[in-house]
Amino acid sequence: MKFSDIVEQLGIAETSSLESRPDLNPEIAGVSAVQTAEVNTIGYIEGKKFESFIAQTANAALILPVDESLQNQATERGIAWVSTQEPRLGFARAIALFYHPFHLTPGIHPSAIIDPTATIGTNVAIGPYTVIHSGVTLGDNVCIHPQVVIYPDAQIGDNTTLHASCVIHERAQIGAHCVIHAGAVIGSEGFGFVPTAQGWEKMHQSGIVVLEDHVEVGCNSAVDRPAVGETRIGCNSKLDNLVHVAHNCQLADNCVLAAQVGLAGGVELDSLVVLGGQVGVANNTKIGKGAQAGSKAGLHSSVAPGSVMMGSPASPYRTYLKSSAIYNRLPEMHRTLKQLQKQVAQLEQQLTEAGQTDS
Repeated sequence: MKFSDIVEQLGIAETSSLESRPDLNPEIAGVSAVQTAEVNTIGYIEGKKFESFIAQTANAALILPVDESLQNQATERGIAWVSTQEPRLGFARAIALFYHPFHLTPGIHPSAIIDPTATIGTNVAIGPYTVIHSGVTLGDNVCIHPQVVIYPDAQIGDNTTLHASCVIHERAQIGAHCVIHAGAVIGSEGFGFVPTAQGWEKMHQSGIVVLEDHVEVGCNSAVDRPAVGETRIGCNSKLDNLVHVAHNCQLADNCVLAAQVGLAGGVELDSLVVLGGQVGVANNTKIGKGAQAGSKAGLHSSVAPGSVMMGSPASPYRTYLKSSAIYNRLPEMHRTLKQLQKQVAQLEQQLTEAGQTDS
C-alpha cells in the first residue's frame, strides 16, 4: 500500500511530507514499533521524548505529532511522515489497515448443538462444540468461536464476536459490535446469600445482565446478574482480563476497567471513568464522571466527578503523594519522636527535682 493511500485512509492527518516531497511515497507493507522497526513499515512517534528514535529507526514512514522539528528530522533522513494531534490514534488506524483478527467463515459446524427454537441471523459463524439453548437470538454477522455456551433466551446483537469457551447465561442481552473474549462469563449468578440461624440461605439471582453496543470484555472476566433488576455495562465501555463486575452494578458509557478490577454490588460508574489495575470498589459506591483511580486503589466512598484517586483507602492524588512522602520518612520521624520523648522525660525529672529542692 502506498504511503499516500495510508495518509488518505487515516482520516486525521494535518500535514504530511507529501506536500513538499511528493516523490517520497514509499510502498508500505505493514506496521512496526520505531524501537524495533522493520523496513517498508510505518511506525509512530508519540511525543518529543521519543525523538531520538527518528535518527535510528528503519521505518519507511512515521506518524508524528504536529512538531516542525520532528518533521524536519524525518525529512532529512528520507522518511515519509504524516502529522496529527493524535499519533497513537493514527497508529491504531494504521494497524487496522494491515491486520485483521481471525474470524470464522460463516456457517455452522456440524458438531454444534443448536436448539431448534433459536433464531439465527444472516452470515453467522458458529464454531465446533458450541451449545446454543432455546430461545436464543443471534443477530447478523455474529461470530461464535468453539465451545461457547449460550443459555436460554439470551440475545446477541449484530457483528458481535464470542471467543472460545465464553459462557452467556440466561436472558443476557449483548448489544451490537461487542467482543467477549475467551473464558469470560456474562450473566453469572451474583453472590447472594442471606444469613440465618442455621447458616447461609441462597437468594436466587433472577435479574439479567445488559451489555450495550461496542462493549468489550476481556478473558476470564465475569459480569454477574442481580437478584432482581439488571447489571448494565454502558456503550463503548471496555473491561480488561480478570475483571469482576458484581450484581446490580451500573456502568455508563466509555468506562475503562483495567485487569483485576473488582466492583462490589450496586456500584455506579458515570461515563468516562477509568480504573487502574486491581482497583477495588466497595458496595454501592458512586464514581463521578471522568474520575480516575490508580492501580490498587481502594474506593470505599463516593468519588466526585473528575477526581484522581490513589491508595487504599483512596485519597486525592496530591494528598496521596504528600502522604507517601511522609510514609517513607516514618522511621526517621519515629527516631526523632523517641528522642523528643526522652528529652521531655528528662526535663520533667529536672523540674520535679527542682520543685522538691525549693520545698
